[in-house]
Amino acid sequence: MPVLSVFPPRNQSVPPPPAPPLKPGRDEGEGAVVVERQTQKTEPPRLYQVLLLNDDFTPMEFVVMVLQEFFRHDLDTATQIMLKIHHEGRGVCGVFTKDVAATKVELVLAASRRAGHPLQCIMEAA
Repeated sequence: MPVLSVFPPRNQSVPPPPAPPLKPGRDEGEGAVVVERQTQKTEPPRLYQVLLLNDDFTPMEFVVMVLQEFFRHDLDTATQIMLKIHHEGRGVCGVFTKDVAATKVELVLAASRRAGHPLQCIMEAA
């Protein structure tokens, strides 16, 4: 029984199908839509302040350590922020995008819990 193949023999090539003819009097670009390019205006991300709240139990040295470790403040700046927290009840540790601020809050809360301190850290829109 002969085998039928849909493929041409190896040494022959199949010619490409012919292009459809253009209709007379019709331009190739007819019916094309031109879209004007519009510049997209992206807004910068909203910023959030990370704040530490004063309490009567967390040692000042721990607050300074948190400010240095998690917010990369030098000793003098960390001490100034700690004194502001102590005297005014709250102080700004830094300003970040939402995700970064939320991460910093969670890191500070976890560190204060591990150390056994009730230090509160919150974030609010800047």
